Amino acid sequence: MRKYLLYIPMALGLAACGESYLPKPPGYNRIDLPAHQFQHLQEGYPYQLEYSAHSQVEADSFNVEEDEWINLHYVDFGAKVHLTYKRIGDGVSFRKLSSDAFQLTAKHQIKAYGIQESVAVTPEGYTGVIAELTGEVPTQFQFFVTDSTKNFLRGALYFNTAMKNDSLAPVIEYIKVDMAHLMNSVKFQE
Repeated sequence: MRKYLLYIPMALGLAACGESYLPKPPGYNRIDLPAHQFQHLQEGYPYQLEYSAHSQVEADSFNVEEDEWINLHYVDFGAKVHLTYKRIGDGVSFRKLSSDAFQLTAKHQIKAYGIQESVAVTPEGYTGVIAELTGEVPTQFQFFVTDSTKNFLRGALYFNTAMKNDSLAPVIEYIKVDMAHLMNSVKFQE
């Protein structure tokens, strides 16, 4: 009887080897998103707005001559909202600025599955144009807000990561809400 007891674990081991093993498919990273909170931009800019408390204001390092250009850096998400400001007048026309904004969006048509543009009016009565891009594009959301006579503020969302946009979808949607709030809180200085 003892002799047969030794064969039982061996038989169970051999029977377990008969199943084929399939590895689990790759999953998506879990991203915990905080509740939306906003704070006022410090004084000293020709515009005021409310931006996400989960982002940090940084001077733009791309064009240091433009003091009004800033980045809202979402450190935890590897994202930046790049804000550029131009004063209309003195050789800079509304037509030129809006044309440049549309051309910057159109450059992404090569990789974009679609570009959806819409026009909105902010609570201050400014015109806002929003462009939402789908596909593997470097910027998924762009906008500009203007009074069309003196001020022009443009924003674009960028990620500093190699992750696919479908993996980033929850973060993109989260920041889009922040950007919509930002647009609706813009007030240009007189």
